[in-house]
Amino acid sequence: MEQEKAFYQRLAEKGVSRRDFMKYCTFLTATMGLSSSFVPKVAEVFAAPQQRPAVIWLHFGECTGCSESVLRSQYPYVDELVLEILSVEYHETIMAAAGQQAEDQLHMAMKKYQGKYICVVEGSIPTKFDGGYGKIAGRTFLEIAKEVVPNALATIAIGACACYGGVPAAKPNPGGYKGVSDAIGVQTVNIPGCPPNPVNFVGSVVNYLLLGKLPAVDDLGRPLFAYGKTIHDQCPRRAHFENDEFVEEFGSEEAAMGYCLYKVGCRGPETYNNCPIVKFNDGTSWPVEAGHPCLGCSEPNFWDRFTPFYEEL
Repeated sequence: MEQEKAFYQRLAEKGVSRRDFMKYCTFLTATMGLSSSFVPKVAEVFAAPQQRPAVIWLHFGECTGCSESVLRSQYPYVDELVLEILSVEYHETIMAAAGQQAEDQLHMAMKKYQGKYICVVEGSIPTKFDGGYGKIAGRTFLEIAKEVVPNALATIAIGACACYGGVPAAKPNPGGYKGVSDAIGVQTVNIPGCPPNPVNFVGSVVNYLLLGKLPAVDDLGRPLFAYGKTIHDQCPRRAHFENDEFVEEFGSEEAAMGYCLYKVGCRGPETYNNCPIVKFNDGTSWPVEAGHPCLGCSEPNFWDRFTPFYEEL
């Protein structure tokens, strides 16, 4: 009870009311596909967590955009997520340690929590030339992944690069970059996107803390609650296009199609993600709402498969 009171007090000091926090928990619960009866339980995960799973977060061939996306999640604020919900033992971007001290921390965490930690991987892994295209502390990304990932309780690949290879794996791909699962043959929960929405990552973590398991996934390893429907099926522009009155207002179906971005290359009909529902920047907007066609960044090989962008498939 005291822990919960302290949590709400910290939120109040940041200008976040309990009402706003509960609205977020309701939103997250709905996004995860759970009934409204789970809202208090989701709130409890943040306010009074019963367990703090150890997390080892690895960075490979990436731009750190996925970490930046998570660091900018509104609720929970990153300090609440890192310090009170998760026990992040290793994360190169936010940890104070560097050099040998950082390496020592990684190995200490692996030994202490062997078989119990959650491994989060950001970035793709080069596989050609014995993985020589990427190294940390004299060891290749491939070596590190083979050591850390198999000893984890579960592995979450965050971002298109970690899931499928992403931009580093685009043709001609001289380094042989691959997603984590393809590179080392370990099954992962994939949170794709470039970058992915932090809500989908937080939702997966909350699912584990609340239900004791990671969320159900599709055949590509993506959580069904976030990647179960196409962008097009959820897009408000599609709803306008299919509205007869909207077509009549524009004078013709062709003119109404100008409101839908398919003709200018939107990959929404072939892309599975919940961007139209959760949006970005605290639910402010998302690319299609801002007038930019979807690039399909949560799909495998999107850079090669969907280019040239801005042209109808």
